[in-house]
Amino acid sequence: MQTEAMQTEAMPGETRRLSWTAMRFYVTTPIYYVNDKPHIGHAYTTIAADILARHHRQRGEETFFLTGVDEHATKVWRVAEQQGIPAQEYVDRIAVAWRELPARLNAQTDFFLRTSDAGHKEFVRDFLQRIYDNDDVYEDVYAGLYCVGCEAFKTEAELVDGKCPLHNVEPEWIEEKNYFFRLSKYQDQLLALLDSRAEFVQPSFRFNEVRSFIAGGLRDFSISRAGQPWGIPLPWDESQVAYVWADALVNYLSALTYARPGEDLREAFWPEVRHLMAQDIIRFHCVYWPAMLLSAGYEVPKQIFIHGYLLLDELKISKSLGNAIDPLELIDRFGADAVRYWCARAVPFGQDGSASLSAIADRYERELGNDLGNLLSRTTAMIARFTCGSLRGGPQGSSALAASIQALQTQVPEDIDRFDITGAIDRVWALVRDLNRHVTETKPWEIAKDETRADELDQVLYDLAEGLRVTAVALAAYLPETAPKILAALGQPQELGWDQVAYGRLVATDGIEAAPPLFPRIEPAAADAA
Repeated sequence: MQTEAMQTEAMPGETRRLSWTAMRFYVTTPIYYVNDKPHIGHAYTTIAADILARHHRQRGEETFFLTGVDEHATKVWRVAEQQGIPAQEYVDRIAVAWRELPARLNAQTDFFLRTSDAGHKEFVRDFLQRIYDNDDVYEDVYAGLYCVGCEAFKTEAELVDGKCPLHNVEPEWIEEKNYFFRLSKYQDQLLALLDSRAEFVQPSFRFNEVRSFIAGGLRDFSISRAGQPWGIPLPWDESQVAYVWADALVNYLSALTYARPGEDLREAFWPEVRHLMAQDIIRFHCVYWPAMLLSAGYEVPKQIFIHGYLLLDELKISKSLGNAIDPLELIDRFGADAVRYWCARAVPFGQDGSASLSAIADRYERELGNDLGNLLSRTTAMIARFTCGSLRGGPQGSSALAASIQALQTQVPEDIDRFDITGAIDRVWALVRDLNRHVTETKPWEIAKDETRADELDQVLYDLAEGLRVTAVALAAYLPETAPKILAALGQPQELGWDQVAYGRLVATDGIEAAPPLFPRIEPAAADAA
């Protein structure tokens, strides 16, 4: 069922209620190729999608988060042949690491799809049959350059010195009889779609890129492969299998038909789907996929957001370039929350940015350890020492803090709805720094020396604890392990709903002790070894 509109009564220091309407939210990552192990680029997209999903759950929305793996690529088949094992056996082995990735990242997924799933195969055949029945498929001979790394055909203009710029290899020449999808037929419909929905592709500069590509003229593309047994057989000609993109893109729909046995979730979630991906697959998702959906009789996605690359030495991180970083090794060194935090703050989400291992260590120590961790340790230590662990005071205190919290309450959801996960966490971190400044300016240790100022001390400690409680709730989508620890250290209920981002919700309590470090110091040698 659709959830009700979310509202909260005005609290002291607030001027208005939360006013958004809780709905449904469906977010997807691309399904990743299983030709090798995951790298930090894959983790980046998964973390971003999980932050979005967790935040929308906090807002009371019915949420579905999909990720998974694409197993039918030509390069997967070739790797299996090189290893002398059946392709299915190969993907069964390597899919284990990909299934482990979301869990290790603390990503709370609703379904992990494999394109070798029986439910997916069945749906793809029905989907392609719909396109065929709509007279949008014809047989012809294709001859051209093909990059196996991209699983895409290339024109001479797209190559750099005769090589694919993403994989630095020369594409292969392929010539075979295939089935083609009439993409050119949908050029005007796609342009009309973009002109009527300016938010369809984000950020805006990607929207302009997509529109220019479509306006430049669309060419029909092959949706099948001959001479390769690995893949989903076409329903009208089982001698050929579906081209990997004609198979993989359909996962966003197919998953909704079998993710929950006995339920079809398409009506509930498909109208609210948002696709999240890196820029190298923009054409497939923003041009091919909407056209295929229109042909098959489905609505196009609600939104598509294209984020930038994480760069290492100014190059895209990839296995083929040999500069990949293993996210599981980073998690072993710094913990999942620190890796999530770094990904969210490294660069403005949507833009390219340089990945640096030293930057992870720096943010871990300077921001997570000092700004947040020390703030909690100092606050709980002062409560334990000055008030014997009792937390009192009340919401009649800092109007400045109340105003800051009220701003977070409304502005963070607005940022998240624009996919600005970096801007949203920057706002939360501004509150963390304000709280640290509040400690310095109020000097609770000086107030504690004067027994006549006991009420003032209680209020200062209340405001610090209240600010930390709100910070924990606001950071819960980013730091899912850390947020509950902050609440526990403050003796607060584990309530993470977004309505808790409000001044005056702190619960009076006793027995608070000095909290251990949230982010213990990592010795430089260990950090450097990551």
